[in-house]
Amino acid sequence: MDRSVPRGSLHGSLTPPSSKSYAQRALAVALLAQGRTVLRGLDFCQDTLSALGCIHTLGAEVIEIDDATLAIGGGLSPREGTLHVGESGLASRLFTPIAALSDRPIRIVGRGSLLERPMQMMIDPLKRLGAYVIDTRGHLPFEVCGPLRGGETEVDGSVSSQFITGLLLALPMAATDTTLHVEEAVSTPYLDMTIDTAARFGVDIFHRDYHEFYIPGGQRYKGLDLTIEGDWSAAAMLLVAGAVAGEVRVNNISPLSKQADTAILDALTRAGAEVIIEGDSITASQRELHGFEFDATHCPDLFPALAVLAVAAEGCSTLYGTDRLTHKESNRALTIAEEFEKIGIHVDLSTPNTMQIEGGAIRATTVESHNDHRIAMALAVAGLLSDGIMTIHGAECVAKSYPDFFEQIESIRVK
Repeated sequence: MDRSVPRGSLHGSLTPPSSKSYAQRALAVALLAQGRTVLRGLDFCQDTLSALGCIHTLGAEVIEIDDATLAIGGGLSPREGTLHVGESGLASRLFTPIAALSDRPIRIVGRGSLLERPMQMMIDPLKRLGAYVIDTRGHLPFEVCGPLRGGETEVDGSVSSQFITGLLLALPMAATDTTLHVEEAVSTPYLDMTIDTAARFGVDIFHRDYHEFYIPGGQRYKGLDLTIEGDWSAAAMLLVAGAVAGEVRVNNISPLSKQADTAILDALTRAGAEVIIEGDSITASQRELHGFEFDATHCPDLFPALAVLAVAAEGCSTLYGTDRLTHKESNRALTIAEEFEKIGIHVDLSTPNTMQIEGGAIRATTVESHNDHRIAMALAVAGLLSDGIMTIHGAECVAKSYPDFFEQIESIRVK
């Protein structure tokens, strides 16, 4: 599907979807919890739907209370032997250790770009912790069979924190205690989210500077009533849109959130944007922007939004952490460079782990999403600054995280 975004300004108030990262974690724990869990404020993007399908397959009883609320009866008791994780990287790495709690063989399958994303880091730790694993050279699909018994193992954290999240949520259910020795942990704010979610359901997880995690075994999650907070990854794109093309007030997001992408507030301030925080609403307004430096190693999902912010700034901006972009929905560093070149912006990737962008005028043309939801959104915001109409091929991919993104942007366009 193509979407056209004309040059223009924005002025208005928007509410982003709820956090899919928190939603997927909460759904996973609700599956494992004793009793009934009620999750409120849910938005059913593709990734959240993948997680919902996973917990149903693994035994949860799910009742829809209203369009944004589910009641979930916990209990790990797989209904079938194949777990479909869609294109969700988090679901694949989160639910594999949870599936390995069961003594039934379960095959983990995905689709699309997920089949190319690395899963090798899961194999050896799962085996050391008691699971039987049949893998396909480090990629999906593969099969696991438990139960995980706990113990001690090393985990490679340099590619993603998602598998560590899966282990942290599964291993409290193991019979014995577990110690994880993590090498080069990245995206540590996402691990904070995981520990926070477990704590809300009554389970303790301890760590020492993200290098060593201690998980007491034999714990039990307890069902609760929980409202899912707004998604900072989506909010970041909206705030950047306000900073470069007018004024956008974003509702239902807390600056005190543990989500990694709250870091966008620092980036906006460094670039010279006006940012006003009022409770759980934040407004970003357009001002004269200047080049900035920012390290996105622990918040790599911000790169597309940061790239648009850099384009609108006078001078050169330098972003660090591009090594984290290789195994996303696309190779995001190369994708940003390729698509921004089409719109007249040079992106320099010649320095290792670094992206440099010189701000400048944007040329309206036809660009490709590369089936990457964050790239599609970034190009749409860039289109607001172009000299005509930006056309985005494959724009439907925004459904992965923000299905009505284009409609919301158009709803606050200045007529």
